[in-house]
Amino acid sequence: MINTRIVVGPLEVNCYILADEQTGAAVIIDPGDDAEEILKIIRNENLKVRYIINTHAHFDHVGANARLKEATGAEILMHEADVAMLADAADQAIIFGSRIAQPPQPDRYVRDGDEIRAGEVRLKILHTPGHSRGGICLLGDGMVFTGDSLFAGSIGRTDFDGGDLMSLIGSIKAKLLTLPGDTIVYPGHGPETTIRDEKRENPFLNEESGFA
Repeated sequence: MINTRIVVGPLEVNCYILADEQTGAAVIIDPGDDAEEILKIIRNENLKVRYIINTHAHFDHVGANARLKEATGAEILMHEADVAMLADAADQAIIFGSRIAQPPQPDRYVRDGDEIRAGEVRLKILHTPGHSRGGICLLGDGMVFTGDSLFAGSIGRTDFDGGDLMSLIGSIKAKLLTLPGDTIVYPGHGPETTIRDEKRENPFLNEESGFA
């Protein structure tokens, strides 16, 4: 499987392109900006994008949705609980000194436990509310794409609309920390990590964190 990361936009979001090496069927996760750079990779690798998946609807993770859907015809997938926030994405970007094309509505909603397939690429949806109401993670074979739920040494902000600290801690402990320790974590910002390292070292999640 092809797993390509491209850092996009002023908030340096990790956009991931996953593809089946044999068929070229591909999934794009969190295309927050720099649509033409993403499309350059798609064209160079001759990929066929089936799905654009947003781990949540904050502007920095959905900013290139419109252009990529126009160029590829891919279906846009997200959790229904973030659709109201999606409607405000362009205005949200302005507040942060950025501009994006208003993202189109999702083609399909995903729920906890759903499986997304594109050739040999298979991703299971884990609903992990806390950073936003509709936040999701995507579980693959030995890896998990965590959006803004879990970072290396940190967790997502919970001071935005729809955020809740204890919900996020609960989501991470129930859905992520129960995964095998060697599961590679690919977050929405910053470097990759592992579940084992986050259990041991993350100050929000380890035994010294103070969170039950």
